[in-house]
Amino acid sequence: MSSNLPDSVVLCFSELHLTFQKILFLFEDCSRSNAKIWMLMKSQFVATQFWVLIRALATALDVLPLSRIDTSDEVKELVELVAKQARIAKFGLDKDDELTVKRLQSILLQFDKGIEPDLTAIKRVLNYLEIRRWSDCNKEIKFLQEEIDFQYSDLKERDVQILSSLVGFMSYSRVTLFEALDFRDKNQAEFKCNPEILSCLNPDDFRCPISLELMIDPVTVSTGQTYDRASIQKWLSAGNFICPKTGERLTSLELVPNSSVKKLINQFCADNGISLAKFNVRSHDITRTIIPGSLAAAEAIKFTSEFLLRRLVFGTSTEKNKAAYEIRLLAKSNIFNRSCLIKAGAIPPLLNLLSSFDKSTQENAIAAILKLSKHSTGKILVMENGGLPPILSVLKSGFCLESRQLAAATLFYLSSVKEYRKLIGEIPDAIAGLIDLVKEGTTCGKKNAVVAIFGLLLCPKNNKTVLNSGAVPILLDIIATSNNSELISDSLAVIAALAESTEGTNAILQASALPLLIKTLNSESTLAGKEYCVSTLRSLCSHGGEEVVAALADDRTIAGSLYSVVTEGNAAAGKKARWLLKILHKFRENDVAVNTAADQERSVDVW
Repeated sequence: MSSNLPDSVVLCFSELHLTFQKILFLFEDCSRSNAKIWMLMKSQFVATQFWVLIRALATALDVLPLSRIDTSDEVKELVELVAKQARIAKFGLDKDDELTVKRLQSILLQFDKGIEPDLTAIKRVLNYLEIRRWSDCNKEIKFLQEEIDFQYSDLKERDVQILSSLVGFMSYSRVTLFEALDFRDKNQAEFKCNPEILSCLNPDDFRCPISLELMIDPVTVSTGQTYDRASIQKWLSAGNFICPKTGERLTSLELVPNSSVKKLINQFCADNGISLAKFNVRSHDITRTIIPGSLAAAEAIKFTSEFLLRRLVFGTSTEKNKAAYEIRLLAKSNIFNRSCLIKAGAIPPLLNLLSSFDKSTQENAIAAILKLSKHSTGKILVMENGGLPPILSVLKSGFCLESRQLAAATLFYLSSVKEYRKLIGEIPDAIAGLIDLVKEGTTCGKKNAVVAIFGLLLCPKNNKTVLNSGAVPILLDIIATSNNSELISDSLAVIAALAESTEGTNAILQASALPLLIKTLNSESTLAGKEYCVSTLRSLCSHGGEEVVAALADDRTIAGSLYSVVTEGNAAAGKKARWLLKILHKFRENDVAVNTAADQERSVDVW
């Protein structure tokens, strides 16, 4: 029956469908449980959007040619009534919302001026929004940070400033107002989609029909089809104004965010261990956090840092533990936050907490120090305040494996400073502790320890200590047995570094590693792993002599892998691969010549 409808009716229905979709998405945005403070700040904009959409609904109903539709008089009367109500509908802010917005803006203005706001005023705003627990506050911060990433990608600087101010405000509130960490409360677990719904979904439904890649920012067009924003924008920019999937002409070029599909994709990825960051070109760029997003955010973090320092120095054991955990979170992915915490003086008291007998306190303290040691000033202060012995103590005998892994990662960042590599290497327990973690740790712990060893090997004097610690057979075992490509690649990097010395070459050859290295070169899935194999083989040929070259020449499969590194690898690896191909070719030529001469001598003797 729909095929017999006049074009004018179909066009009106299409406009109504798109408008109702926008209204639905707007309702979904307003009802997000972790976006309360953002919706409050955008409440005037949201009210305006509702007004615009209702007027669009009224317009579409006004021009709908009811006389050309075969329907009852009652339905026509109802349509006219809805159109009339839509024309006269008014949207304004709730008075309580309006008052709370003014209170929040007043607090942000105080931060702007460098004035620490009254906690009572902050509580009034949060209570109105029903943000009453640490976990509620933390979820709001996570949402705001995700929004900043998306707003940066769309270059909405004004929104970024507001969002940054709110992150600063909520961070200050989380630290100063909420003492109990309730994030382990099962009732406060992150929102999960119904497993039955997820099990019925086909993962292919989450792929963009244009790019066939996982959708990062799903949007809906006027035909009701959903695409990834980047793909459909490229399609439209090329002058294509039909729906790629249905072939229908688009009545509107507007792209409506599909938050429902986005939530399902996020949940699907979380449940299946898929990292959206690998697909998302707009993933968090930490370098932009060198400068705060707004003046209010900057001042809020400064006040927060000072509060945390007071807790670290004068607080109870519980308060010190919470302060260390808050620093761990604040410094995780924000360079400005690290700078503020370092300037406030957080590093010395955190180092003192490493000797705590409480497992949680020790773990939070070493994690916080790890984050702060990523900052150039942080590294200096850790070393100047005698941080190396307690960090090594945690590495060797921390209360939990997680703390030991974090200590290894901290050593890696400290070893990025040339003079610190030498100091760390001179302490007997340092490299021995890392080797123990390689043997005993989880995959993450092994990786942290291996990269820390690699960092220390940038100081040639540490080479002998690493060899004497028995690193070679342990690393070769990882290369032979691990299923983690990153860990294998990192282990190959250390082997390649050790092979650069004659002692390292001897240790590798004594471990009968040549067949394993050839096998790894031929089977390694990562280009970096192949490059480290080539570097190691090059060193073994240089230091190990003709026996190594002969062993390589006997393996006819190696040439293909070497050629792949020549064509796909970096310049240095390509150069080493070409060198290997050249000496192998030369060795085989000489071998053929020698065999030919021997055959000729035998034939003369027989004659």
